[in-house]
Amino acid sequence: MNDFNTVIEISNLNKRFKSIVAVNNLNLKVLKGDVFGFLGPNGAGKSTTIRLLLSLIAPNSGTINIFGNSLKEHRKMILARVGAIVEKPDFYNYLSAYKNLEILAKISGIEVKQTRIFELLELVGLKERYKSKIKTYSHGMKQRLGIAQALLHDPELIILDEPTTGLDPFGMKEIRDLIIRLSKEEKKTIFLSSHILSEIEMIADRMVIINKGSTIVEGDVKELLNTDSLKVIFEVNDIDTSKSVLENTKWYKKITSITGNNLTFTLEQNEISEINRFLVEKEIAVSAVIPKRSLEEYFLKITSEAN
Repeated sequence: MNDFNTVIEISNLNKRFKSIVAVNNLNLKVLKGDVFGFLGPNGAGKSTTIRLLLSLIAPNSGTINIFGNSLKEHRKMILARVGAIVEKPDFYNYLSAYKNLEILAKISGIEVKQTRIFELLELVGLKERYKSKIKTYSHGMKQRLGIAQALLHDPELIILDEPTTGLDPFGMKEIRDLIIRLSKEEKKTIFLSSHILSEIEMIADRMVIINKGSTIVEGDVKELLNTDSLKVIFEVNDIDTSKSVLENTKWYKKITSITGNNLTFTLEQNEISEINRFLVEKEIAVSAVIPKRSLEEYFLKITSEAN
């Protein structure tokens, strides 16, 4: 019986290129409505996995089920419900954005109305530039047009391979906002491969970290980030008095560094408010409390442990 809440299920997937093991007994599950972060260091097997998901290459062993069906047995039906950007999208540079989408739809055998093309251009923020030739577009605009192309057939699942590569912070924000909109408003399931860890932290619901082609950890982003201690910086008005009053407390040994007016602790989540309250009761003004736990730290920790 199909689990209609599971969009992608990879089980014991393996792919070798001669002596190189690119994907090694990989397992993961993407649920309907997820913005799913697919993380791993360079050479971890991310691009190979995406090529396997899109049936561009075949696995040596293991299974890929998408929409509850075997990709091997139902390839055509499945891919008709999937949109993807792999590497950099290519366009006809001397044609307009509108004309490019029209031609690319015809090449793909998609019947698309003029109104649908304009809807997509508006969705990705390019409607005002629909007449402009692609050669006048920035890299970020081309990436957004690539997403519009992937949406031409109104897919349920969108696979994006490093969509923010080479973008400046503004371009990254545009793509991030678009992904959130696709998830929340368009109700798409997003499979997002990225090396920009802070981006995943901001937009993903669930994630998997892979290393050397294998799953290291998978789960809810917020839950995974809360499993370990946090680095927390307390900015105080009187560093000497702060050190003095903390010296005989259980928290003193948890101080990892003292710089200027900043005390950096390694703490459990529930200890942050306790220390803040203690310092305020001792008449020490706390001007800032800054948790430093990030996906990047978690990523580095988890992948180093796997090596």
